[in-house]
Amino acid sequence: MKKYLIAAVVILLSLSLSACGAKKEESSADNTEAVTEDKNTQNNTNEPASELLEVYTSFYPLYDFALKVGGDKVNVVNLVPAGTEPHDWEPATTDILSLEKGDILIYNGAGMEHWIEQVTSSLENESLILVEASNGITLLEGGEEEEEEEEDGHEESGYDPHVWLSIKNAKKEMENIKEAFVKADPDNAKYYEENYIKYAAQFDELDQKFSTELSALANKDIVVAHKAFAYLCADYGLNQVAIEGLSADSEPDAKRMAEIIDFAKDNNIKTIFFEELVSPKVAETIASEIGAVTDVLNPLEGLTQEQLNTGEDYLSIMEKNLEALLNALK
Repeated sequence: MKKYLIAAVVILLSLSLSACGAKKEESSADNTEAVTEDKNTQNNTNEPASELLEVYTSFYPLYDFALKVGGDKVNVVNLVPAGTEPHDWEPATTDILSLEKGDILIYNGAGMEHWIEQVTSSLENESLILVEASNGITLLEGGEEEEEEEEDGHEESGYDPHVWLSIKNAKKEMENIKEAFVKADPDNAKYYEENYIKYAAQFDELDQKFSTELSALANKDIVVAHKAFAYLCADYGLNQVAIEGLSADSEPDAKRMAEIIDFAKDNNIKTIFFEELVSPKVAETIASEIGAVTDVLNPLEGLTQEQLNTGEDYLSIMEKNLEALLNALK
């Protein structure tokens, strides 16, 4: 179904381009204003200026990394709206038209954006720089859930795409973004390099904090809402038991529910983790069955508008994730 939707969008795009040819020379200031008014995007608060790089990101962590590196030299637009779970998100015609005027499109890769190839191959913007942020990262296998998701119509890569939940991997993604900015805007290369160095040090510090504090705990088992935390667990010796698969909207059957309940009882699990952008009902049901509590472990696939308004970012949310893990594993 989603393949047909993207195909329809491509057809609409080709029709729109013929009607909008005269508008393709609009200034990037006009483009920034139009994007700001679009409720389906989120962008940073830089004043529109023709010299800014026009950067589009596929979903939240890449948006945050681009802001950190780009600072006031870029205008960053996040395609997935605040509060939206990105696994099944589809670009609208307006998103594709905006990309025709962009300088850079940053996406995660590893199968996270099932729409990326079809959309980018339809664009006439030959100068658009495509950045696969996960490039150079060793990917983990996705597991048997991939077969179920393929039956849903997704063309999966076979890998777990949630690489950013390893702080080391997140730093690598930020480095890849920095390299793209330097390529697109060499006059400001030193500025991008300095921003990267500044935030890379903060990532390293947080990584060390995770390692030190989690290594002191004997209990290493966590029960999570969906199978997003394999990279985090690999870094710090944890073991995730997931209620649902790699996609947050998959549903566990009765057999899986029983398995999770048995595991939680056998291993003295006191906390069942859920995430803010999907319903907590399944986690609450399991917690009630075993006398446990629920808490948020955020996969950082997207922040709510309230979180954005209060200045939350990748680093602050990962700090909260560490606190939640420590409370659950004591």
